Amino acid sequence: MATKKGNYLMYPAVLIVDDESTIIDSLEGILSDDGFEVMHAYNGYEALKKIEAESPDIVLLDIWMPGMDGIDTLKEIKKMYPNLPVVMITGHGSIESAVDATKSGAFDFLEKPLSIDKVMVTISNALNFRKLEEENIYLRKKAIEKNSITGTSSAVQKLYGEIMAASPSDASILITGENGTGKEMVARTIHQFSTRPEEPFIIINCAAIPEKNIDSELFGHEKGAFDEATSKNKGKFEMASGGTLFLDEIGDMNINTQAKILRALESKTFQRIGSGRTLHMDVRLIASTNKDLEEEIEKGNFRQDLFFRLNVIPIHVPPLRERKGDIALLVDTFFSKMATHSSDPKKALSPEALALLDQYPWQGNVRELKNLVERLSIMVKGEIIGIKDLPQPYNPEFSSDKPMENAGQRRVLFNMDNLDLARKTFEQEYIRRKVEQTKGDLEATAKKIGTNVNYIKKKISSR
Repeated sequence: MATKKGNYLMYPAVLIVDDESTIIDSLEGILSDDGFEVMHAYNGYEALKKIEAESPDIVLLDIWMPGMDGIDTLKEIKKMYPNLPVVMITGHGSIESAVDATKSGAFDFLEKPLSIDKVMVTISNALNFRKLEEENIYLRKKAIEKNSITGTSSAVQKLYGEIMAASPSDASILITGENGTGKEMVARTIHQFSTRPEEPFIIINCAAIPEKNIDSELFGHEKGAFDEATSKNKGKFEMASGGTLFLDEIGDMNINTQAKILRALESKTFQRIGSGRTLHMDVRLIASTNKDLEEEIEKGNFRQDLFFRLNVIPIHVPPLRERKGDIALLVDTFFSKMATHSSDPKKALSPEALALLDQYPWQGNVRELKNLVERLSIMVKGEIIGIKDLPQPYNPEFSSDKPMENAGQRRVLFNMDNLDLARKTFEQEYIRRKVEQTKGDLEATAKKIGTNVNYIKKKISSR
């Protein structure tokens, strides 16, 4: 049961709390022989001092003790050390005692006379449970860090406040904002700070799914429900049970599906396509859009009743041009992330280059800025990136030689006698121009021309 830390084996520390010395002596002998570090206390007050001084990994706590009894001691332990597993021991077991101990936070309940096998299994289970809890806390912390909105501007601080206020509620949320502002990131942050962070976070992109498939994607289908239904399929509402369902770009959802979602939200039930069975749902619904839904309602493209149902808590994500004070921090963050994924040192913008980016309108918002930083990290060899390294349209004074733009430059290409060299030159220029058209979005470029991001990176960095 030992765990390794560095070059050392770490043995779990067990605190035994009992007013009977025979119990303590017996357990200490058995647990010590099995490799545990064992300590003891004879009452609740002494136990609390030992926990503070020694930080045990688990506590075996007798319920019936003079002075502060086991239940009161348990409550104090859980108040100060909520993640410390406590197993209750008693020679006067009863259902009432077990229920009281469990309600107060005990991991498990053992009765005297103790079965050594049961004691060992219970300790092992408690320690494994604590390890899982700690891993979950770590993963949740990393998820929060990964999805947190970077910035210190007043616009971002206001957004933080709205996220923290909305997260603990189960009310529906409508996130609005332009493309590239980070609406999905806001939704993930809300989920992480909600009352259901360990449950699923399921995304459905309403703009990316063909209209004929969206009902099946949302509600699922039974085998044979339609020609392509060769097997039973769970829908997103079912997959998100207990957690959060994020409807991204809901303004692009067709009007018929909107009606079905509204019925599901009102009744909290739905049916798979081709099934007569009614399923009950328990999901937190978050929707996002880059459209003005009130304007879409006037055009007849969006249901007003669904808008009211979704817009219980509205959250607006500000565009980058309204939070330009965050650009320097965002640039530094993106360069740091790029450096962690490569062997190259972390790069930085010169003050002059940064000042130039502050003046840019950023129609593509944070996503556009991230794409630019990634492009500069790949293509610029020096550690400090100056104005001359900024491409159009970020640098209005930028002038690049474009081999295909005049007759003389085209002649250079057609006068090449080596086919491989000509093909390579054309391919590099073609990819460079396509990257410029997507404002540095390498993923969009790869999708557009039918290749992958790594290939594009390789080509544009080999110029």
